[in-house]
Amino acid sequence: MTASNPAILRAHDCILFIGDSVTDCGRSRADGSSLGDGYVRDVARLLASRHPELGATVLNRGIGGDRAADLQVRWARDCLELEPTVVTVLIGINDTWRGFDLDDPTTTEAYEASLRDILTRARDGLSPRLVLIEPFTLMLPPVTAQWRADLDPRIGVIHRLAREYGAVLVRADELFAGWALEHGAQALTADGVHATALGHDLLAGAWLDAVGA
Repeated sequence: MTASNPAILRAHDCILFIGDSVTDCGRSRADGSSLGDGYVRDVARLLASRHPELGATVLNRGIGGDRAADLQVRWARDCLELEPTVVTVLIGINDTWRGFDLDDPTTTEAYEASLRDILTRARDGLSPRLVLIEPFTLMLPPVTAQWRADLDPRIGVIHRLAREYGAVLVRADELFAGWALEHGAQALTADGVHATALGHDLLAGAWLDAVGA
């Protein structure tokens, strides 16, 4: 499935977003319905206003600092046990970042293996409709060209897995790069990683466009 496919959303869907701090965005751990202050909240609001007939439930299980391997550890609790019908995954920037700030790299092969594991477990256990968002970064400190070189193969993994698992692909890195080229990177992120309010707005719009909503 690609961004040109028909809408994948159905009535009474449970739509799960899971990933790192970009998804987390300040959500309350004490409140399972908390959506944070970012693109997940924006998606929920736009779905409610544009498609109230769907009656969708939106859940946020992002955790700041997570890497793909961390999703493996909590996949049963934070995905499978919730029984979502649509699962969106955005993960990868910390797999790159930790290799530079903590000298604790994750190889592209290990990253792919973790993602294959969680996607296979989701497919075999729930058969949800899948959405994969490209991890993204812009060239603002602390981001360097070395980060970019490390992240690009991970984006390639996301493209490959989207094809193999029939997932909708959200081209967030491409979107942010194109927007920043025309209007400037700092409007989208102050540090090359964490989205501003505008960045979250663009990401929410890209998700809705990709799923046909």
